Amino acid sequence: MDDSLSALGEQDGWKVDEFAARVHYRGADDYYSIEYYEPSHCVLYWKVKGDGDVAVPVGRGTVPQPLRERVRQDLDAVGIDPEVEARDL
Repeated sequence: MDDSLSALGEQDGWKVDEFAARVHYRGADDYYSIEYYEPSHCVLYWKVKGDGDVAVPVGRGTVPQPLRERVRQDLDAVGIDPEVEARDL
C-alpha cells in the first residue's frame, strides 16, 4: 500500500481497503460514496439511494462543488495530486 493511501485513511471519514480508499458524505438531500483508486489514480462518485443498498455511479457534473472541493483538499493534504479528482475515466 502506498504511503499516501495510508495517509488518506487517516483523513476524517476515509477508510482504506488494500488499493482504494472510500469516504461517505451526506448532503442536505443526497448521500454520496466517494472512492479513490490508487493504482489507476482516479476518483469515482456514487450516489447512494434509500437505506444504502443501492448506489449508482454519477458524473462529476452532478456532484455538488463543495463536496468535490473537499475531496480535492483531502487528496492534496496527503500528497496526492488533487487534479486526479477531475480525471476523465
